[in-house]
Amino acid sequence: MKRPNSNMHFRVRTTAPATRPANRLIGFANVFRLTAATVCAAAFLTGQENPVSNNSSDAAQIEGRQTFAASCASCHGLDGRGSERAPDIADRPDVRELSDAELLRIILEGVAGTGMPAFRTLGKPTIQAVVRHLRSLQGQGAIPAISGSPEAGKALFFGKGACSDCHSVNGVGGYIGSDLSGYGGTQSVRQIREVLTNPNKNLDQRSKTVVATTVDGRTFTGIARNEDNFSLQLQTIDGAFHFFEKSNLQRVEHQPESLMPSDYSSRLQPQELNDIASYLVSLGRRTRPRLQTEKERPKHRVGHAPN
Repeated sequence: MKRPNSNMHFRVRTTAPATRPANRLIGFANVFRLTAATVCAAAFLTGQENPVSNNSSDAAQIEGRQTFAASCASCHGLDGRGSERAPDIADRPDVRELSDAELLRIILEGVAGTGMPAFRTLGKPTIQAVVRHLRSLQGQGAIPAISGSPEAGKALFFGKGACSDCHSVNGVGGYIGSDLSGYGGTQSVRQIREVLTNPNKNLDQRSKTVVATTVDGRTFTGIARNEDNFSLQLQTIDGAFHFFEKSNLQRVEHQPESLMPSDYSSRLQPQELNDIASYLVSLGRRTRPRLQTEKERPKHRVGHAPN
């Protein structure tokens, strides 16, 4: 009887089990590497297309910044500090002290009688994002501490600075300049300092100096309160009004500068400028009227004008 070939038998049994698992492991490894590469590539491409897709707060921040740049910056400036077309809304104390709800209402409804339109079409979520961006421009809505001494500023206003020669506060002072009782309520210390040191920047035509010389050689310097082709009404620094027929004047000069001294930056120390500005800001905060709440606003029926 012929014996079976044992070598062939064992060669088959030992070779087959050894090679099959190895091939199977190699296949699994290739599939794993391919799958991992696909997932990583997909994640990378998704991240490239939408880097904030999983972070709603970042998306809202970007939306607020972009909407502010598109709808607000043309008037208020990219930094919110105003322009010739609209006021500063980053530093102004009266704006900083508004609640988020009040700011949202102003943006949503606009401000009647001003250049501020309503932005209802933006929708509340977008307006809320704009308010958050504005708060970031304001330094998270914190009201900055007054950097000078209001008490020292008051002494300078009525003394060394001679501001009261032209301006009045609470009924005390000169009359040719504007009443500054509430001025600091809508301005920051930085803005007031800028006006003190550069009074001729963005000067209004009605605030420019006018010099009238009569036919007999007398000279009057002040602000033109009314003027036409035939007459001139001039208010001089002492507050007095003078009426002239132009036929009695040699010449009328309109100078491109303010009556306000332009040498405060050299006449006063930086701290003294801060003191005057701080005095006006603190005074303005006390005299500024409180904004009405929604409940306090006058109500009227549709079709009927308010009383």
